Amino acid sequence: MDYNTIIIRFGEMNTKGKNKKQFIAQLARKIREATKDFKDKYVMDIQHDHIYLRLNENNVDMIKELKEVSGLYSFSLALKVDPDLDNVRKVVLDQIKKENGHTFKMYTHRIDKSYPFISDEINRELAGDILKNSTLQVDVHHPDILFSVEIRRDGAYLFTETIKGLGGYPVGSLGKTLLMLSGGIDSPVAAYLMMKRGIEVVCVHYASPPYTNSGVITKLEDILAKLNLYQERIVLYVIPFTKIQEKIYEVSPEGYPITIMRRMMYRLAVKLAEKKHIPSISNGESVGQVASQTIDSMHVINEVTNMPVIRPLAVFDKVDIIKISKDISTYDISIRPYEDCCTIFAPVKPKTSPHLDVCKDIENKFDFSPLLDEAIKNVEVKIIKS
Repeated sequence: MDYNTIIIRFGEMNTKGKNKKQFIAQLARKIREATKDFKDKYVMDIQHDHIYLRLNENNVDMIKELKEVSGLYSFSLALKVDPDLDNVRKVVLDQIKKENGHTFKMYTHRIDKSYPFISDEINRELAGDILKNSTLQVDVHHPDILFSVEIRRDGAYLFTETIKGLGGYPVGSLGKTLLMLSGGIDSPVAAYLMMKRGIEVVCVHYASPPYTNSGVITKLEDILAKLNLYQERIVLYVIPFTKIQEKIYEVSPEGYPITIMRRMMYRLAVKLAEKKHIPSISNGESVGQVASQTIDSMHVINEVTNMPVIRPLAVFDKVDIIKISKDISTYDISIRPYEDCCTIFAPVKPKTSPHLDVCKDIENKFDFSPLLDEAIKNVEVKIIKS
C-alpha cells in the first residue's frame, strides 16, 4: 500500500497530565535524532494525541529507525486523502488491490464527529464496493487484510498495519541511572530496559587487570555500540578494582569474598553516582540466578547504600533474558570468552545466605576507604556514541 504520512502513537504517555507536552517534545526530539538521515524527507506535525510525519514523497522507509525510539508505542504507514466518501471509496479500492490476501475486514474510526456518516455506514459502503469490484471476501474474525480508515478533521487516513514500537518513555525523560555493566548477558539487557523506560543509562565497570583480559573492555564497547541504537551517547566509567579485590581475598573466609566484593562495588557506585549527580544505581541481577542474587544476599549487599537500586531483570527467567539479548544483538558479544572480575575470582562455595555481622567483621579487618578513594581517583572514562 502507498503512504504519504506516518502516524505515531504515544501509548502510556497519554496517561500523563500537565507535563504531557514535555514528554511529547522529548519524543519528537528523539524521533528527529533517529531519523536524521531522512530530515529532508518529511515535516513533523505534533498534535496532542499523535505525531504525524508528513512525507515529501511517498513510501519513505523509516520503519527500522522508528522501531528503535523509546516512548513511541506504535506507528502506521498511512495514506492521507480527501475525506469525501466517494473519494475514500475510490482510493480504498485502488489500494486494497495492491495487498496480498483473499479476505479482508474494514475498520473505520470516525474521530471527526461532524462527518456526515457514522463508522458502520462507512464500513458498509467501502466493503460493499470492494466486494463488487474485486475477488476479495469478508472475514471479520481472521482477515488477511485489515483495512483501517480514520476520519479526522484534516482528512481521511488509510492504513493496513500498526507496527509496534518500543513503548515506554523517551530516553532521559525519567532521569539517569548508573548501571553496573559486567559484560555478561544480563546487564546489557537491563541497560536496554532502562533506556526503554525513559532512563538515561551511564555505565560503570570494575576491571581487575592483570587477572582480567583487556578484551573485556573491547567487548563492553561493542555491546554499548549496539545499545547506541536506543541511546545515542553512552558514558562508560572503568574503575580499577584489582587492589580492592586482592585485599578482599586476603582477609575473607571461604564463601564470603563475593558478598564483600559486591558490597565494595556498591560503595564505589554510590561514590561515583554522587560525584556525577546520578540519583540511582541499577544492575542486571535476577533473583536466585547466582549466590549473590538470592534475597538474603541482596539484603546484605544492599545494606551499604540508601540510594535507590533498580533491578529491571529481578523476576525475569534466564530464557527470556537471552531472548531479549538476541533481539537487541548483544548476545553474541556477551558470550565472548572474556571473563570479568566476578567470574575470575568466584569462590567454590559462595554463601547464599550471608550474615551481615560476619560481613562487617571481615570489613573491619582492613581499612578499605583509602582503596575506594584511590579507585575513584583513577577511573577511566570512555564515551561510546553512534
